Amino acid sequence: MGIEIERKFLVNKEKWSQVTKEKQSLYRQGYIVSDPEKTIRVRLTDKDAFLTIKGLSVGISRTEFEYSIPVADAQQLLDGFCDSVVSKIRYFITHDNKLWEVDEFLGENEGLMVAEIELESEDESFSLPGWVGKEVTSEKKYSNSNLAKNPYKNWSQK
Repeated sequence: MGIEIERKFLVNKEKWSQVTKEKQSLYRQGYIVSDPEKTIRVRLTDKDAFLTIKGLSVGISRTEFEYSIPVADAQQLLDGFCDSVVSKIRYFITHDNKLWEVDEFLGENEGLMVAEIELESEDESFSLPGWVGKEVTSEKKYSNSNLAKNPYKNWSQK
């Protein structure tokens, strides 16, 4: 069984604009199942596709199973089985030997930027890059599955 341990933060866009971005990828992802206890997600990147099953979050940890699938299958699943799709540009930034994934959301979630870091343990220490802002790990509205249902453009207070 896989375990995902992840923390999320908002991004200071002014400071982010000064960062050199070496690696990025366009992501499209949709949800076949999306409820508080489990999600089944289809993700299509620039060149790969995945089916991911995630369990209930307990603290900042949850079970996660991810499988490579054919790109054509992912496209059919996104088009035929997902009510809404989240699109974003994902940037990959290394800071103090830790990989940060920064999502710049597109479409109905345009204007939102979230940085994520995956950890080996819940109590692992790490340093924050200067462009990282408020932590939003426990705020469910920032999860991609919630953004698919309630996009950022619909939030009354951003």
